[in-house]
Amino acid sequence: MKTIGDKLEAFRVTGVKPGFNQHEENGVSAFEDITESSFPGKWKVIYFYPKDFTQVCPTEIIGFNALADEFEARGAVLMGGSTDNEYVKLAWRRDSPELGKLNHYQFSDTAGALVDPLGIREKSEGVALRATFIVDPDNIIQHVSVNNFNVGRSPEETLRVLDALLTDGLCACNRPIGGSTL
Repeated sequence: MKTIGDKLEAFRVTGVKPGFNQHEENGVSAFEDITESSFPGKWKVIYFYPKDFTQVCPTEIIGFNALADEFEARGAVLMGGSTDNEYVKLAWRRDSPELGKLNHYQFSDTAGALVDPLGIREKSEGVALRATFIVDPDNIIQHVSVNNFNVGRSPEETLRVLDALLTDGLCACNRPIGGSTL
């Protein structure tokens, strides 16, 4: 599994743009390719969930969505995805009133372009574990959290970690404490 200090490798996933519920609205496609070069100069908060149309996942997505403006205010792009395709994501948005008009990206990683290099595909089910990565503007992973399927996350904690990373550079752990470094 990729960890802190590792570089995010080249990837291409299909992004579902914020605010879209249909594959095309007003002549504009809901889909765009997202790569490691997308969002230059921005931090990326990338969270994975096992499958669309499941019970724990919408609670987390709604929680992240409620904080999307906070992540954006800190110069971070918020992206949530699974190995289900982009059309399933739109269908889930239409089916669930709480997910309609999400104001952050969702992405489809059917080919495993991110899941596999990051090492977070669960072996028996073949889907993403409940993982969160915070990646700096240079595509270096600065935070990793991985949970089992039935353990949800706290979007507020992810925002707190991002704040900590943004405070005084990347990490306070290299500062001398009592004459030593950690």
